Amino acid sequence: MAAPGQNLAVVVHRAGDLRLENRPIPEPGPNEVLLRMHSVGICGSDVHYWQHGRIGNFVVKDPMVLGHEASGTVVKVGSGVTHLKPGDRVAIEPGVPREMDEFCKTGHYNLSPTIFFCATPPDDGNLCRYYKHSASYCYKLPDNVTFEEGALIEPLSVGIHACKRAGVTLGSKVFVSGSGPIGLVNVLVAKMMGAAAVVITDLLGAHLDGCARTQASQALLLLVEACPPPALEVDLSASRLQKAKEVGADFTIQIKNETPQEVASKVESLLGCMPEITVECTGVEACIQAGIYATRSGGTLVLVGLGPDMVTVPIVNAAVREVDIRGIFRYCNTWPVAIALLASKRINVKPLVTHRFPLEKALEAFETTKRGEGVKVMLKCDPTDHNP
Repeated sequence: MAAPGQNLAVVVHRAGDLRLENRPIPEPGPNEVLLRMHSVGICGSDVHYWQHGRIGNFVVKDPMVLGHEASGTVVKVGSGVTHLKPGDRVAIEPGVPREMDEFCKTGHYNLSPTIFFCATPPDDGNLCRYYKHSASYCYKLPDNVTFEEGALIEPLSVGIHACKRAGVTLGSKVFVSGSGPIGLVNVLVAKMMGAAAVVITDLLGAHLDGCARTQASQALLLLVEACPPPALEVDLSASRLQKAKEVGADFTIQIKNETPQEVASKVESLLGCMPEITVECTGVEACIQAGIYATRSGGTLVLVGLGPDMVTVPIVNAAVREVDIRGIFRYCNTWPVAIALLASKRINVKPLVTHRFPLEKALEAFETTKRGEGVKVMLKCDPTDHNP
């Protein structure tokens, strides 16, 4: 076991090769801070880089530290940093622009092609004991916001950005496709923004476990024994549905063998109408198809999940019904909003954390995540601090 002073890090070398290594403790630059990391969530992208060595055009060519859902404590500040001091607890926004390009000038810095982003090749992440980061992208946490909540601001930001792009407002009827962590934060944000009803579906029964702990009203288990091709296949697990209600879903649908059109019909039946907004969080072709069929004419489908580069979708159906299809890429300008929501207790992300591991057991934590157990697996990087 590494001593507390050493910089133990979780490093992917190539597909299938994940290691715990000690790295030098970095020295912060003039506009950077050195952080003692506390809580870092494991994201699906971390597992994908470990298992496949790449995501699209981002290829692991050199050893890379994983992790980008993170919070920690400032231990040293650069000479130009005035708004942070040692001892400050902060949440870390992982994307930092490298230049003031046209996207940054218009407030869309997430679209900058040269942006630094934690744990995206070739940039190291922050799943380690000590990490340096731009001070401008470290946000002080109020005393009533925990480190784990601070780490969960990263996935929560995806939900904030997606729901803003979707135009969720008072009285909206919303269909969320996919109940992994990203689907769940979209449920949380949609309800906070005033959605009157949210229905959520998923392909994997294990993920429905997480869809859950406030304002629940009803769960529906769909069991269809016929197997029409092509269909949506699911590992049914009724026990997951209870968790699915905890974060605010009004209706949960666990799917087996329904076609996309049948899924859309069931969504409409539960909501009493077609939803104005669909947030698609899986990237699965059949789920995108279901999203188009389900969305009300004149409504909006937001694509959050990323799957194959090319998919077949009923584009004419969307066009003639004026269903707007919008994409999102990560997020921008969301950390202050997320912190305010957490501090005011308007959103509760605590139920998302189902497993915790010390950094020394990171390999076990990654195996747990790969098996699809629980919702969010959190690694605790500071062996001297056992607070959440």
